Amino acid sequence: MTPPADPTVPLLELKGVSKRFVRTLDLAARIANIAGADLSEEIVQAVTRVDLAIAEGEVVGLVGESGCGKSTLGRLAVGLLPLSEGERLWRGQRLDALESAAAREQQLKLQMIFQDPHASLNPRMNVLDIVGEAPVAHRVIAARQQIEYVGLQLNRVGLDPTLMRRYPHQFSGGQRARIGIARALAVKPEFLVCDESIAALDVSIQAQVLNLFMDLRVALNLTYLFISHDLGVVRHISNRVLIMYLGHIVESGPTEEIFASPNHPYTRALLAEVGTLEPKKKTFVPIRGEIPSPIAPPSGCHFHPRCPHAMDRCREVAPEFKEIAPGRWSACYLNEP
Repeated sequence: MTPPADPTVPLLELKGVSKRFVRTLDLAARIANIAGADLSEEIVQAVTRVDLAIAEGEVVGLVGESGCGKSTLGRLAVGLLPLSEGERLWRGQRLDALESAAAREQQLKLQMIFQDPHASLNPRMNVLDIVGEAPVAHRVIAARQQIEYVGLQLNRVGLDPTLMRRYPHQFSGGQRARIGIARALAVKPEFLVCDESIAALDVSIQAQVLNLFMDLRVALNLTYLFISHDLGVVRHISNRVLIMYLGHIVESGPTEEIFASPNHPYTRALLAEVGTLEPKKKTFVPIRGEIPSPIAPPSGCHFHPRCPHAMDRCREVAPEFKEIAPGRWSACYLNEP
């Protein structure tokens, strides 16, 4: 019998996680170097020393501009990308330290739902195979149970099981999103990374899928890392919010506290761009400049070229990510005397 989980131990924990992508020199570049050119490999620091602990049953929202490293962090969390540095722990145990059979069993408990439901579904496979292949391959069910099992998964996400012989192109965008959810649920996960899972859907369909996520969380005791650039969506579904900028987590805290009193200048700028239904006039002030390239990030605090409060030391040394109040963390020199 499996012992009960320790409630004080996070379900998933990332410690000092980093991810670098290296673009090596091709043949033409190497020949150019022989001829005297000074070309070198390009290194993209997508995620830098991120610490993250997610408790069982929690919904954590991850927010930031495009290109800040949100999707990369999500893929690191579920093991789709290898770590350049750091470690992943599942219920306090390092995943890379588990024996192969145990590691596979634990890895199934972490699944990902992707942004584009059309691109993430194999157009040559029907829904029966898309949803039913993994549970059979991983011996979650026997092959003879596949049809019945897939029918149950489709029912769970609000799809008609009689459609399981159809192919992805025969479904609407909202239906394809539900197929992606059913595929992830088919291996009985405990933790889901939802990477912009509703961004490609119409607003009315977004609300339906969001409600589905919330219902599934209760029914199946799921834990979510919900990645989105839409702050309204994150506020609706999350218990806690992480703000990410150029590979770093710059602020973290309970959702309502972050929205009521943002601390980091980047968080304030993001929230200032969120539309409201209030009748009073509001001046729209976009975040100045563009997000820098992760190939050559700015020195010190990466946000200083766009920050209205930047000081000399912001340009020299990156501020430490500190607890500024119970449950609130921020990386900004404005919090210091």
